[in-house]
Formats: sequence, C-alpha cells, structure tokens
Amino acid sequence: MTRQRHSIDGFVPRRPDAKLGLGGSRAPEARSTLGSRASSHTTQFRPSVKADSGTPRTLQKSDLGIARADISESLKEIDAIDEGGKKKNRRKKGKGGKVRRIIKWIIILLLIIGLGLGAWVAYRALNASGNIFKGSILDIVQNKPLKQDANGRSNVLILGTSEDDPGHGGAYLTDSMMVMSIDQNNKAVDMFSIPRDLYVQYGMACNSGYQGKINEYFNCVNNDWTSPQAEDERMTKTREFVGTIFGLDIQYGVHVNNTVIKQAVDAVDGVDVDIQGSNGAPGILDRNFDWRCGYKCYLVKYDNGVHHLDGEHALFLAMARGDIAPTYGLGNSNFDREKNQQKIIIALKQKAVSTGTFTNVGKVTGLIDALGNNLRTNFETKEIRTLMKIGQDTKVEDIKTISLFDGDASVVKSGNYGGASVVMPTAGIFNYSQIRSFIKTKLSTNPVTREEANVVVMNGSGVAGVAQKEADSLTAKGFVVSGIENAPEGTYDAVAVYQIGTGKTKTKAKLESVFKVKVKTTPPPVAVAEGTNFVIVFGKDRTATN
Repeated sequence: MTRQRHSIDGFVPRRPDAKLGLGGSRAPEARSTLGSRASSHTTQFRPSVKADSGTPRTLQKSDLGIARADISESLKEIDAIDEGGKKKNRRKKGKGGKVRRIIKWIIILLLIIGLGLGAWVAYRALNASGNIFKGSILDIVQNKPLKQDANGRSNVLILGTSEDDPGHGGAYLTDSMMVMSIDQNNKAVDMFSIPRDLYVQYGMACNSGYQGKINEYFNCVNNDWTSPQAEDERMTKTREFVGTIFGLDIQYGVHVNNTVIKQAVDAVDGVDVDIQGSNGAPGILDRNFDWRCGYKCYLVKYDNGVHHLDGEHALFLAMARGDIAPTYGLGNSNFDREKNQQKIIIALKQKAVSTGTFTNVGKVTGLIDALGNNLRTNFETKEIRTLMKIGQDTKVEDIKTISLFDGDASVVKSGNYGGASVVMPTAGIFNYSQIRSFIKTKLSTNPVTREEANVVVMNGSGVAGVAQKEADSLTAKGFVVSGIENAPEGTYDAVAVYQIGTGKTKTKAKLESVFKVKVKTTPPPVAVAEGTNFVIVFGKDRTATN
C-alpha cells in the first residue's frame, strides 16, 4: 500500500529528485557539493522574515544566497547518515512527531476495539456456557479429555423436540433421535439415527402403556419442562435406556429444539446440502408445511442436487417425511428424513468451522446465542476446549453416517404391531441382538472389523470342536465369522486360507499374520454361501499344536 509522504524534518515535503535514494533520503553521491544542496533549497522554500519596520515580508530568490537555516539543515541530514549510507535512528520532531502520535493513537484505538469485541464474544460464550455446560465457568481454561467407553469412543445421544413450536402436535416427543460416536484420538465421528417409531418396552407406564414408540420415552420419564433437575433426570435415564437397546455406553446427552437448527444455520449464512430423492425420484416434495403460506408456496420442494438453505428451509427439510399427499422422493418416510438430518448437521459443521465464520464476530455470537438459548447437555465446562479441538480437527470426510435401514443389510424394518405402524428389529419384535452386533461392528476402531469381511471357518481335522474354538479366537481378534462348518473328508494342511474375490486387504493381511501362511486365490475345497470373502480350513496337524 502506498502511503502519502509526510514531512519528517520540519519543512514541507521535497519534490521527487533523481538524486534521492530509497525512502526519500539522498543518495551518498548527492553529498558531493554543499552549494548544490543549498541552491536546491533556496528554490523551494520561502522563509518569512521581518523587515526593519517589523512588517513581515517574504524573501525573494534574488535576496538569498546560502541561507543559514539551509546550511544547518543540510549538516543535520549529513550527520544522520552513517558511513554505510543508512540513516541513523534519530528522533524527529515537528509535524512528523504529530503524525506518528496520531498513528499511534489510531492503533491503540483499534486494539481497544478488538479487545472489546473479543471480550464481548467471550462474555457471550461464557454466559451461554453457563446455560449449556455443567460446572464452573472458570473451568473453561482446562482441557479435560472426553469420557470414553471400553473401546475408546465417546458416545453422545442427541434428542430433538418441538416444544418451541406452538403449532406443533406432539411437541414433547423426541421425533429426532441420533447417536454421535466420537473417536477423539483419531479425529473421526460416526453417527446414526434412531427411528422415532422403533417399538420398545418402556419398563414403566407411559401414555401409550408399558410399550410403544421410543420417541415417547423422554417425556415419560418426567414431564416437568421447567426444572433443570427434571431435565437432568430425563436425559440420564434416556441415555441409559437407549444405550441398553443399542449395546452402547452413552456418556453424554444433548437436547435441542427447532430453534437451534434455524438460528445456527442462519448464523453461518446458510448451508449447502446435497438433496437426493429416494427410490429414483427426481427430487423431493413435501407439502406438510405449506399451510403456513396458505399453500401458495413450496417450503420443501427440491430437484436432486446441492441446494443452499437458510435456517427456515433447513428446519423444514429436517422435518420432512412425505406423510401428506402430494409428495415424492420421501418414499422411505422417517428413514429419508433421518438421512437429511445427518446431511444438515454435517453441512453445518463444515460451515461453522470455516475461516469466514470464526473471523466474523456476528456469526460467532449468533452461533453462541443459538446454542446457549436452545441447547442443554451434560458436557462439562472443562471439556469445552476438547470439543472445540475435535470439531476443528475432524475433517468432513472423516464423519461417517450409518444407516440401520439399508436394503439387504437392514437391521430394522417397518411393520404393524398391535394395530399400529411401527419400526421393529428384523430379528423380531424386542430382539435387539442383531442391532447391537451391527453397531458394534460399525463403531469398532479395529480396521479388520470395520472392513466386515465374511469369514467361514471349516473343520477338516476330524476332531470335534476345532472349528468353534478357532472361530471364537478369530472373533476375539475382531474378525467377522459368518459361518462354522465341517470340511469334506480328506487330508488338509494345518491351516489353509482361501480368498474369494478381491479387496478386503486389511483382513487378508491380518489373516496372513495370524496364521503365518500365504492366502490362496484358488477356489476353496467346498462351495460356500454367496457373500463369503475368506474360507479357513483347519487340518489334523493344527490340532496337534493347539
């Protein structure tokens, strides 16, 4: 940036001169003759002096030879230049000092403004943290790691209600339910939605009896929505209840309302969401919310592709499930809604940690207010810095979504029970064993387990129990054993491992390491079920070493 050059020696600025060096100082060769310097000065400056009568008059060029002031000034400038041609660091007085004082006070003013904004943001953050987090505000200086389960993961139950929407029926039901599992060491996050219609046994009497949809449980625990103690009780018991169903130790709970989504999205100037209609639809349409504009608008109508959503439209998308005709692209109802909710959360995270957001005071305070006024959790204040660090370090591509309803791999299904349309485990009503196994596999930090290669174990030794013993050992190491069988009669090596197809590189490497053999790519000695990736045959020699 080019600055206007001001006087720094008590005179008005000099005109550009071929003999001036960098910064306007004269080059060394310009000091050869004092007379030329004086002559230059006398053509530029018009000193005002008094005549004998005392009346001021301006000296003309013809009146002057070499002015004493010019000589003095020239000597000062020579003194200010050392032998290397550089100016010495001398304090200047006059107009230059005044300019510097002005600049200094402008900088101080800017610093004060910056500190003031920082203090304002800090105040808002601390005030909000008192509403959101547990513990003293002073604990924010700490950096306490999050609580972890036996597998080193921190699990968070997120519940969404609509009590802040006066026109919403069933406002106290948790129609949005999600589990977020955080691997804080590897900066990775897995998340899955809980079907709000999952049919469960409450273990107590609720509005619908002793069993019903899971979205009723939170309010069933305690329907006092004014007491912080009641909120804590609701969240604690719901965390334990959901954890039992899914086989998880859920350490944290977060309760949000509709306002959080709307205000948080608006605070970051909207989010970009890739909207895709289900079952081959060209987009999505849900007219369930259009009564708000007298059905003269479409609050949820999108073609397939990325759309920029403000807070209001993000909220409607998060609630859309196509339960009122005309509709399309939401054929899987709540399952489609859950996927869109996950997309919105990921998009919000991506936008919130962007540079443009965290350097914008308005956006930061907007996010703080949205969370502080509409979110409750049992996270501690001393864990805030850890949460912020995880949020900043976790890349979007390291956030994985898990679907309980995914074609042939579904562990839940829609059905009818007791005359009501519900969601139930594919293993049978109230049988959550398959769901627990599925979640355990998806959340495992073991790369072999996450690869989910199907391994069939065969006993070719003729000794009973060998295959089961080996299968138990493999399961303990994280392998997914999908079948235990007897091999046809014959003579087999101690251990032979066959791979069907390609890929599953981590499982292949681990099997070679465990059994000290090379995996074969030839067909196994017996036909196996479709979808099998590896076949391990144990022969008689193996039994002699075990």
